[in-house]
Amino acid sequence: MDTSETLKAADLLALERQYCSYGDTVHYVDPPKVFVGCEGSYLYDDNGTPYLDLQMWYSAASFGYKNQRLNNALKRQLDGLPQLACQYLHAEKVEVAARIARYCEERFGVKGRVHFNVGGSQAIEDSLKIVRNATGKNLMFAFMGGYHGRTLGASAITSSYRYRRRYGHFSDRGQFIFYPYCFRCIYGLKPETCNLYCQDQFARLFESEYFGVWDAKARESEYGAFYIEAVQGTGGYVIPPRDYFKRLAETCRKHGILIVDDEIQMGFYRTGKFWAIENWGITPDIIVFGKALTNGLNPLSGLWAREELLAPELFPPGSTHSTFSSNTLGTAVALEALKMMEEENYEAMVNEKGAYFLAGLRELDQRHPGVIGQVDGIGLALRIEVCKEDGFTPNRELTDRIFAEGLKGDLQIGRQKYGLVLDVGGYYKNVFTLAPSFTITRDEIDLAIELLDQLFRRCEA
Repeated sequence: MDTSETLKAADLLALERQYCSYGDTVHYVDPPKVFVGCEGSYLYDDNGTPYLDLQMWYSAASFGYKNQRLNNALKRQLDGLPQLACQYLHAEKVEVAARIARYCEERFGVKGRVHFNVGGSQAIEDSLKIVRNATGKNLMFAFMGGYHGRTLGASAITSSYRYRRRYGHFSDRGQFIFYPYCFRCIYGLKPETCNLYCQDQFARLFESEYFGVWDAKARESEYGAFYIEAVQGTGGYVIPPRDYFKRLAETCRKHGILIVDDEIQMGFYRTGKFWAIENWGITPDIIVFGKALTNGLNPLSGLWAREELLAPELFPPGSTHSTFSSNTLGTAVALEALKMMEEENYEAMVNEKGAYFLAGLRELDQRHPGVIGQVDGIGLALRIEVCKEDGFTPNRELTDRIFAEGLKGDLQIGRQKYGLVLDVGGYYKNVFTLAPSFTITRDEIDLAIELLDQLFRRCEA
């Protein structure tokens, strides 16, 4: 019997406690919040209270909830070709692949191919196979603070031990390199005078075989690739200095190490560019994508790789496989999303809205000196680092209080009550990572600043 339409939040929570695994989710508040509707930049609870969403499903719903054009594309596909085994071809798969590959060729001057899967972690797993197949190497570099997923291979190159604990020995665990987190520089240096000291330390690993990564006589490393995020997602939307990746790329190219760019959270204009890495002027060997490509409507992920890595004679049919890869529903929405991105100037739109939002966050910073240690952003990937009164010591307790208070739905603006949906990230879980909808208006940005101000004042008190 289907009773889902009549069950209230309390009934659903009782059923969840009895029957649902907690291993496939994370409840950040107790009890977890139940929502019943969504539209644009808002989620709605069963009282009809609007919750302004500033994280949009971890950047998966970048084009707004219930985007009518994308919803219609999904409905058309449901009435046409809703299901098809991935061993067969359909137009949408080929067109999506061609559009992405052509964009990369135009932008980077490199020929390549597109390979599909379902979720971001699965696409990371596929990229690991491609790297191993091409290089014969099973060890990888990755960044401290990096997040690439929770499957076994992806966990091995995700820096947090928390995701590997309890699952045994990871013999192929990545070697983690300091990320240029300038606000909390591990070396205690300042970006204006450090001359990218952290990148120099990585380059020095190749000076002697006794540093463990390079055989100077054979001119060979046992590391196949460096997995990067141009802007760290779960790590707290940390934005590196402008020249950092150019220097890193020089080191990797010199020593035959591929660069795999994880764009799962930041791809498709989140940072104001189609790919976030474009802001830093380098060409990766592999780009992994997902999330916003289908606006969260149907799971679809994939990767682009250079021709010399993904040509059929090098990576033949069946090298990876998923029953639902390149599924018709996902590729139909993806194709419509790509058409939207080609028809509108998302680069200008996202950068303009992001600059306006960042200016508002800087005003918020002035209202709460010390408590907000740093605000920063690129495009509509924005961060608020919450600190104690010294302006530096992480304040996770205050961050958690603000997050929980936002979900109560009792923030008052005039006669209207609101909630605020935030996401917490960062090395010390004291950073609000903001990924608002691209459809967010200036009025909604002003509302977001006012709601944040209310939350800080309420929770500081």
